[in-house]
Amino acid sequence: MPDPHVSGLSVPELLELDRRHVWHPYGPMPGRQEPLVVESASGVRLRLAGTGTELIDGMSSWWSAIHGYNHPALNEAARDQLGRMSHVMFGGLTHEPAVRLAKRLVDMSPEGLEHVFLADSGSVSVEVAVKMCLQHWRSLGRPGKQRLLTWRGGYHGDTWQPMSVCDPEGGMHELWQGVLQRQVFADPPPVAYEESYADQLRELIERHADELAAVIVEPVVQGAGGMRFHSPAYLRVLREACDAHDVLLVFDEIATGFGRTGTLFAAEHAGVTPDVMCVGKALTGGYMTMAATLCTARVADGISRGEVPVLAHGPTFMGNPLAAAVACASIDLLLGQDWQTEVKRVETGLREGLAPAAELPGVRDVRVLGAIGVVQLDHEIDMAAATRAAVREGVWLRPFRDLVYTMPPYVTGDVDLARITAAVCAAAREG
Repeated sequence: MPDPHVSGLSVPELLELDRRHVWHPYGPMPGRQEPLVVESASGVRLRLAGTGTELIDGMSSWWSAIHGYNHPALNEAARDQLGRMSHVMFGGLTHEPAVRLAKRLVDMSPEGLEHVFLADSGSVSVEVAVKMCLQHWRSLGRPGKQRLLTWRGGYHGDTWQPMSVCDPEGGMHELWQGVLQRQVFADPPPVAYEESYADQLRELIERHADELAAVIVEPVVQGAGGMRFHSPAYLRVLREACDAHDVLLVFDEIATGFGRTGTLFAAEHAGVTPDVMCVGKALTGGYMTMAATLCTARVADGISRGEVPVLAHGPTFMGNPLAAAVACASIDLLLGQDWQTEVKRVETGLREGLAPAAELPGVRDVRVLGAIGVVQLDHEIDMAAATRAAVREGVWLRPFRDLVYTMPPYVTGDVDLARITAAVCAAAREG
């Protein structure tokens, strides 16, 4: 019999307390939609409290749980580190998990990224990246280089600087126009390479070079801003234009890193190394929050030459040993297997399973890259109806705006992939 209680609270009691006190992401207070209560997770399944119903997770917990849940290798890494120390301040101290993690990140990242700043979350890693770029130019006597260039349709997080380079129109942060710093925006990048668009990027960088600290983009895949894909060739255009006009280049790989697009990092599709790169989400395999900002020696050396030769940023939980130990284990788990074949298998399953969605009424586009599958509608989705449709198929999805998409764990089996794609189609049909 399913247990209707969770740690002494019945499910209705827990939901009532949740409604009264807990503020959920991108939601009102109090909440208007009743969330599902998860009591445990294992493999690719979420077990719901009260009923014992299991849902296949098509979201990897916002793209982070690439190995699934309750993985023995990650559990063991966490238990082992807990027996040593869960945390110690990083100011004036260091420890093996953080050092090992930094070395692993340098070794696996595009050539030239040599220095690692360990941050608390993806948004914070973008804040750090922007601060690095601004301070680099300030330290070199060019304080006027303080704006950022990006393209529309992007998403870089919910803290202050990241919000300023999210899409300023129609995005989640449109509310803050007039308050955020005004950045430079190009049009959204086309799917295929177009020389006229490449010229637009070159012209904007050249025109604003004296005031640009950096260009920041999500390489190849724009995530929460619209789940759009674009030609890797644009990354080479940005690299060449930034080099020509003395502008730094930042890649936000928080969503795309650790194999999601079919390469370890999306930058590899273009053979380009940015000056600064942000990673997060899958860094710890979805176990806990941690991110990192990597940079080249050029960026670090520029900062060290300034009147204030330090990067003035230091989160309390920076370099957390527990998170670092699990991150090392997650990276070892990923690189210790034929992950490329697994991601390709997931890609094949998504292509086959989502193909019928193209024939559904109201579907504008169906696209797949690596372990990412997207169905775009021609209207704003009814999120509640679409979610219910997916749950009826035994799958957890989180549609938004005009999109029903999935980013499943890489360990998702073929049968479960078929169920996920069926759920995406059902959600698109009913949403």
